[in-house]
Amino acid sequence: MKFQDYYALLGVPRTASQDEIRKAYRKLALQWHPDRHKGAARTSAEERFKRISEAYEVLSDPATRGKYDTFGEHWKHGQEVPPDFGAGDAGGGARSQGARGGARGAGSGGTRRMTPEEFGRAFGGPGGFSDFFAHAFGPDYGRDVGGAGAGGRHARFKHRGADVRAELVLPVGEALAGGKRRFDVPALTACPRCGGVGSVGAHVCPRCVGVGTLRTDKTIELNIPPDVRDGQTLRLAGLGEPGDEGGAPGDLLLSIQITSDALHRVQGRDVEVDLPVAPWEAVFGASVDLRTPDGPVTLSVPPGSKAGARLRLRGKGLADGQGGRGDLYAVLRLTLPDTLDASQRELLAQLGRQSAGVHGGLRQERVP
Repeated sequence: MKFQDYYALLGVPRTASQDEIRKAYRKLALQWHPDRHKGAARTSAEERFKRISEAYEVLSDPATRGKYDTFGEHWKHGQEVPPDFGAGDAGGGARSQGARGGARGAGSGGTRRMTPEEFGRAFGGPGGFSDFFAHAFGPDYGRDVGGAGAGGRHARFKHRGADVRAELVLPVGEALAGGKRRFDVPALTACPRCGGVGSVGAHVCPRCVGVGTLRTDKTIELNIPPDVRDGQTLRLAGLGEPGDEGGAPGDLLLSIQITSDALHRVQGRDVEVDLPVAPWEAVFGASVDLRTPDGPVTLSVPPGSKAGARLRLRGKGLADGQGGRGDLYAVLRLTLPDTLDASQRELLAQLGRQSAGVHGGLRQERVP
């Protein structure tokens, strides 16, 4: 293995004091602690954390630091062999110290693990290592699965769950009407068998296979805000992915996409609706009742109105995000009653015989 310069690993000069070494290690331990990294980055972080911990173990002890300064990469050579090193089993074979279940001693050729007392010296205070990470990562750091305090084993600190992004396609009629809407989104929930830990006792949880979460569909009841607008993102607290080790869940970030529906057409922040009127209402004018999100309104159709004319209702459209609203436009569509009796049909026929006809657009005027 390539020689590791412990001073370079900690980023301190060879003349650094013990306090400078301790501060450098505290900073690097916070940066490279594996629990601060996820996915592929966690593996490299674990390796980096292991190397800087090894460097601190050596340089924090004046005796081992002296040997390291004297012998460099050969600082382990000539160390005193532990009294029980080489004590064989019944068959006379040598047994390595690592096989005894404890941390390996320096004499076995490996790097021993730091004791809690040594961590205490590194990070200061009665809580030592756990107090340092509790300050850095939150008060729940160091609690084990069973909820034990500082006297229990140190578990990973609690991670807040990731935020989940989802898109809600909202018909413009529902956006204007407001109220509540129920919809389903794919989500991750904490495993009910293990409580999100991933294990039951000393065994992998059979329900989630150690993942700690289960994928499911979550039904959300959303209270549509009165100023909802297209492209707006709503944050629904606590509806994201569950946290690790019992941490708080993330949020659901819901992106709103407002679309046209069977009755309404979206035109930016304005909304169009068709307003059917009879030909005589368009010719002579009329008062027409129109449904709006704020209730029915009476709209005046001016005499001589043409098909396709747009009558505006101010402030009845979608919110613009700046405290204002767009407009609602009623587009006139000429139509006839669903049923006509014989006399009505004769009147229309008579109108057709006496009329000069209509033209315009793609319709070509007929030559007599």
